[in-house]
Amino acid sequence: MADNLFELKVITPDRVFYEGQAYMVEMNTSEGQIGVYKNHIPLTCALEPGVLTIHEEAGATVKKAAVHEGFVTILKDSITILAEEAEWPEEIDRHRAEEAKVRAERRLNSGDGQYNRLRAEVALKKALVRLSLTK
Repeated sequence: MADNLFELKVITPDRVFYEGQAYMVEMNTSEGQIGVYKNHIPLTCALEPGVLTIHEEAGATVKKAAVHEGFVTILKDSITILAEEAEWPEEIDRHRAEEAKVRAERRLNSGDGQYNRLRAEVALKKALVRLSLTK
């Protein structure tokens, strides 16, 4: 079974969020949602806000985390994720995420310039990812 595992490292600016072996990883990228197994073709892509799903073993332990923007480097036997933020479900303050969602929706509905609209869209995505993990 160990032949199917690869090294996974998730790093944020303030900590090594996760370091260990995984069987499969699922994440949102700028190209869409992808799932990666060992021996994937080498690839570097932009990470989008979403749920990072870590399958530590085939058919067994699954860990989920919220990740927010960054880069992913995929090699045949390792994946490195450099994320702006990463949070386990128990680290997420649901009340704060709900408030962020309301603020982002309010900004989107105000029509206050293109720059603020893009920021509000990203904030809304982050809030929705956090809320999806705290149900």
